[in-house]
Amino acid sequence: MSAFLPARWLASLPALAALAAGAQTAPAPAPTAAAPAAPLSFRSAMEGYKPFAEEKPIPWKQANETVHQRGGWRAYAKDDADATGDKPSGAADPHAGHAMPKPAAEPPREKP
Repeated sequence: MSAFLPARWLASLPALAALAAGAQTAPAPAPTAAAPAAPLSFRSAMEGYKPFAEEKPIPWKQANETVHQRGGWRAYAKDDADATGDKPSGAADPHAGHAMPKPAAEPPREKP
């Protein structure tokens, strides 16, 4: 009876790797130098970088008053809805057809 010997399996791994390496295809031939390649250009990712400039925050009371003068949060919400092309609030509900169906009523059971 033969026993499982990990050493035999480990010894066969280099042979399998050599066979797999030998089965590789030859590299593609180099392209001919018929047309010169275009010169490489480099553009830095930091081009046009503007360093952070600390701005002095305005007092919160002044910020709240500015929002109040502009119409409050509803004015900002309306501007956003206009920019995205959402329907005005008077339009039909777009989710009206997505209501859950009500289960059918069961017939009354007779008492035993």
